Amino acid sequence: MMLAKANADADESHTDRVVASAQEEIRRLSRGRDAPQPESTSSISSGLSIVGKIIGRGALTIFGHVEGELRASSVVIAEGAQMEGDVVAEEVTINGHVKGTVHANRVRLGGTGVVEGDILHQTLAIEENARFEGNSRRSENAIDSTSLARANGKGNTTSIREPMRG
Repeated sequence: MMLAKANADADESHTDRVVASAQEEIRRLSRGRDAPQPESTSSISSGLSIVGKIIGRGALTIFGHVEGELRASSVVIAEGAQMEGDVVAEEVTINGHVKGTVHANRVRLGGTGVVEGDILHQTLAIEENARFEGNSRRSENAIDSTSLARANGKGNTTSIREPMRG
């Protein structure tokens, strides 16, 4: 019984560290912006799976599983999270698993990150122990800012919207 409790405590401690790490990454990304007001922040929890298109102008952290297309200003794919499909963002930090194409001006592949697919970027940082299987291509215009908020209205779409400002 003591071993089961110790394992449960260790799992909870690991989850707390992963969440704290992702929250710190979001704070780091938002500090680097020149925006007069902070953008909205959303997350997909570890028990959640989403199939479809996610479009937003704010920051998004994924702890769960997403299958489809993802467009946001900044994206953090946390350790243990899975993304299958294309990711388009100004900034992308990957500590989980991505299977698809990443289009971003700034990409950081953390030590626990795995990418199976191509990365189109302005800057790319790959930490020790990260795994990357695909092609990397530097481009001065990896994304255009209007493509972040563009939706064509086809298929399943989950929108992440900034609160209205008056």
